Amino acid sequence: MKQFITETHKEKAITSLERLIKVPSYLQDSVDGAPFGQDILDSLTECLALFKEEGFSTFIDPDGYYGYAEIGEGTETFGVLCHLDVVPAGDVSLWDTPPFKASVRDGAIYGRGVQDDKGPTIAALYAVKSLLDAGVTLNKKIRFIFGTDEENLWRCMEQYHQKEQGIDMGIAPDANFPVIYAEKGLLQSYLTGVGSSDFTFEGGAALNVVPDTATYTGEKADAIAESLTQLGYEFTQDGSTISVKGKAIHSKDAPIGINANTRLAEAMIPHYEHPALHLLGGVIKDDANGVSLLGDVRDEASGALTFNAATVSISPQETKIGLDIRIPVTIEKEQLAHDLAEKTKEFGFAYEEFDFLDSLYVPVDSELVTTLLGAYRDMTGDMREPMISGGATFARTMENCVAFGAMFEKTKDTMHQANEVWQLDEMEKTMEIYAEAIYRLCGKK
Repeated sequence: MKQFITETHKEKAITSLERLIKVPSYLQDSVDGAPFGQDILDSLTECLALFKEEGFSTFIDPDGYYGYAEIGEGTETFGVLCHLDVVPAGDVSLWDTPPFKASVRDGAIYGRGVQDDKGPTIAALYAVKSLLDAGVTLNKKIRFIFGTDEENLWRCMEQYHQKEQGIDMGIAPDANFPVIYAEKGLLQSYLTGVGSSDFTFEGGAALNVVPDTATYTGEKADAIAESLTQLGYEFTQDGSTISVKGKAIHSKDAPIGINANTRLAEAMIPHYEHPALHLLGGVIKDDANGVSLLGDVRDEASGALTFNAATVSISPQETKIGLDIRIPVTIEKEQLAHDLAEKTKEFGFAYEEFDFLDSLYVPVDSELVTTLLGAYRDMTGDMREPMISGGATFARTMENCVAFGAMFEKTKDTMHQANEVWQLDEMEKTMEIYAEAIYRLCGKK
């Protein structure tokens, strides 16, 4: 195998990533031509300028939803699906260095987006550039597609599909190695019902995270504290307010998290009659696979369904429960949603779908998966099998597309956290793997 990545490519990758990190491209109020805020549009513009400097032709959607850069020739298109939006920095005091100023130290680069997804985007850019610099002729057109709303509702890709052609095959550099050939369907929904004037209940902040805190305020705090103690659940009390502790984790991994919402509801059942408490604390409890409501939903291709009662708000006006469900790849959403609506209707709740992303499944014996896996194994010696994920990447928005890297088995996952970091040796190895894989798929032999 030829070594395509040079020291020059490694150096340019760092300086280019620094350019992207400095733009705080998280969702803000829309302005003319910038549906997700001016900073996200500026990030897209800067990224396209960078690619143009490296010899790519570029295009930006006139409405500001997406852009792309492409190079090469041929009747087929190989896509690299990236996203330039990031989550906010959060509590800046927890960062050792400014989140939107890349910092290189101790063999690593820090900054919001270095892992998710600006760093892998740059790694893929210089993988392709290294092939061109080595004189490789491409037999496919390579198109980098830049989304700008991945961290929220994927409205960028909805617009892309309305206006553009699809691809013949591709990757999303936004997950883990060796290769993810199946991603479960993602169903997010809300249950609404009667509120309560006897207490308030607030838990969870996001649908895609198992809630680590749920808070009760009311006159029966002491009694609920006693119930929590008997159950062995961790909590704190401040007068009439109780906060139950859980363990936050991504919804795709809900079975290994601890749901603070259901724990608090379970402790409240002896003290209040309310349908939400009986649903959450009496039926669901610690069931993170949805068996209690939907039965044992699983398939051979991708395993069991995962279920997260992610957000709960009970006020005098209403009860609202937010659910995040990851559906096995061969299971139809329509029947599942019908069953869920009927079951929760028994508790007086109205069901409303909030968001749905269809599953991804590319056979493990396909040319795409076998070629990517072969390149990865040859470059690393890691013989792990291709994987299934409950996560969601842009790969599922295209036919014959999979998530491929950029995180290794031992990579510390700092996505969405303070001091987001990517080790430079991992970044360089990713570039080498991408170069070899794209060469095998797109290089003229």
